[in-house]
Amino acid sequence: MPISAVLFDLDDTLLWDERSVEEAFEVTCKAAAQCAGIEAGALLAAVRNEARLLYESFDTFAFTKMIGINPYEGLWANFTAGEQPEFRRLQELAPMYRKESWYRGLKTLGVDNEELAGELSEQFAAERRQRPYVYDETFDVLKELQGHVKLLLLTNGSPDLQQEKLDGVPDLVSFFDHIVISGNFGKGKPDVSIFTHALGLLGINPENAVMVGDKLTTDIKGGNAAGLTTVWINRTDRPKDPEIVPTYEIQSLTELHDILSAL
Repeated sequence: MPISAVLFDLDDTLLWDERSVEEAFEVTCKAAAQCAGIEAGALLAAVRNEARLLYESFDTFAFTKMIGINPYEGLWANFTAGEQPEFRRLQELAPMYRKESWYRGLKTLGVDNEELAGELSEQFAAERRQRPYVYDETFDVLKELQGHVKLLLLTNGSPDLQQEKLDGVPDLVSFFDHIVISGNFGKGKPDVSIFTHALGLLGINPENAVMVGDKLTTDIKGGNAAGLTTVWINRTDRPKDPEIVPTYEIQSLTELHDILSAL
């Protein structure tokens, strides 16, 4: 049957979030290295590790995993939106989490300095906000599709943070008929219910829709389970998973043209 809608993931599918985070870490860790006489790369690894461990220790971890909010998003998120009580708990934890992650990372390298940790936590958040990168082909592909198929953005994450990412690239929003954020819906990809909800908004059946995303465990697994045609955007040649097989695999969004034409 003909394809009448394309669902896109946001982070590392349309927005180059990984680059934004890496650059924010690098700049912040270099500032710390100059101030404290430590090695920037070692601090980066330490903060990443300590942030993840601390994040997983919170009573909100199961919720953040379900919604799809990773530890490094927590290092700059404020969690001011979202109806679920877990978001109020995350809002309460956020300032401590940001500072404590940097404090523990510094301490791993022998630097016991709470004031510096606080400054670095604020710098990282500011640096990340200054870097709303979009892939080179994103707008060209969306322009080609707009008007020919319905477009829906299906993203995991905290409502305020995902909205902030979209606000950083305001031209992106106008391409989409609907935007679904897992934190607003209450469950995240790969849960089939969020795909069913998205299809309901579009008024189409699964066999008429394509899901495009970069994560096998969320975008592709969920899209497959919901009955959509799935396209895995694998720009960096990440390893395949024999348990999660996409309908198609591409390295650039520009390859969508031939796939949709064939369908």
